[in-house]
Amino acid sequence: MNQISPSRTFNVLWLQGASCGGCTMAVLEAGRSGWFEELRRFGIRLLWHPSTSEETGTEALAILDEVRQARVPLDALILEGSVARGPNGTGRFNMLAGTGRSVHQWVTELSAMADYVVSVGTCAAFGGIPAAGINPTDATGLQFDGDDHGGALGAAFRSKAGLPVINVAGCAPHPDWIMETLAALTTGDLAASDLDGYGRPKFIANHLAHHGCSRNEFYEFKASAEKMSERGCLMEHLGCKATQAVGDCNQRSWNGGGSCTKGGYACISCTSPGFESSRNFLETSKVAGIPVGLPLDMPKAWFVALSALSKSATPRRVRSNATSDHIVVPPSRDGSRKKP
Repeated sequence: MNQISPSRTFNVLWLQGASCGGCTMAVLEAGRSGWFEELRRFGIRLLWHPSTSEETGTEALAILDEVRQARVPLDALILEGSVARGPNGTGRFNMLAGTGRSVHQWVTELSAMADYVVSVGTCAAFGGIPAAGINPTDATGLQFDGDDHGGALGAAFRSKAGLPVINVAGCAPHPDWIMETLAALTTGDLAASDLDGYGRPKFIANHLAHHGCSRNEFYEFKASAEKMSERGCLMEHLGCKATQAVGDCNQRSWNGGGSCTKGGYACISCTSPGFESSRNFLETSKVAGIPVGLPLDMPKAWFVALSALSKSATPRRVRSNATSDHIVVPPSRDGSRKKP
């Protein structure tokens, strides 16, 4: 990312709702020099963050009051974690300590004052983990309640700059997704047309986690792992949703080298609404032996036909390696043409 020279600082206020704090832990890894250096380079002033700011108590309340009274301009309001609206719409399940007001109240009031509103993480975007199951706290996302438009701010909400809530989804999001979204806002390079139907920036949503996966050769031949630790494709038996999950997770590895599938764990589509409701993340739901969750842009009949053809042509090397935790048959080195 290139350094810019803003005419003034770009003021960001970060609040936490019903959250594990994982999104904050993720963003601290942004950039080679760390998140705070990245913020400085783009002229972003972090007014306050409940976990990383030095100000606490009355000092923190003074900052919030300055923003609330519009004495300090609010360029972007960020929420990490879902909005707990209960009980009975009061929001008192999640109070902002020392203010006598709920996070729901703060978010509702400050969203109307912000040029941009950004949800960081799937909890803030769609409700996420706190909204799973019977949802006793009435947790929701800022502008989505699961798949449905609405959420805490309502479907019609638009920020002062005319944008809906920008959803940097993920559990947790890649640190670069968060920082690049903020950087794009500082330069005016993120418009409503740059968001998909769920409010996710298209630079994230126009990719699938499947793209760049190190297991793609096994996927192409439908050579599947049958249990954890094996090297084959995780889609057929072990619940992997990478062909349906938006995100470039396997193209820009986490912290220099990792991703879920590289670590041997199935993609759970954590950038999507409702991912938390899966009954078993490591089991593929099937009907008549065919996975229910198929690649987003492939008709079921095509997939069935391709699978049958691919499996009939699977090389012995690929078939053998798929159900092993290490390479048992290496590629031929002598140039000979061996039968599958």
